[in-house]
Amino acid sequence: MKKVILGTEQVWAVYEVPDPVAENLEQYCLDFCENWLYSSPDAAGYRTRGGLCYDQSDFIDYLNQYIFPEKPSQWVKEIQEGNFRKNLPKEYPKLPRFIF
Repeated sequence: MKKVILGTEQVWAVYEVPDPVAENLEQYCLDFCENWLYSSPDAAGYRTRGGLCYDQSDFIDYLNQYIFPEKPSQWVKEIQEGNFRKNLPKEYPKLPRFIF
């Protein structure tokens, strides 16, 4: 398991995910956002009249239920600092990240 940063424009958090996810984070996130959410019958609850409604916790649920149920991903901690893009805390700059 490796740590990554996942978030939205407002909230970022550190998660532990299986190594293949951390090593190919963008691909796993894009598969979730651009393929699974649109095509899977299991993703119907994320589709609304206005489009899709999801965040990083939904991605983690997707990993845990459909991709790596034997190696569950988990939340580690929220990143509280202000401007995440410019002032990422010193302990996190090398972690892979994806912002939904």
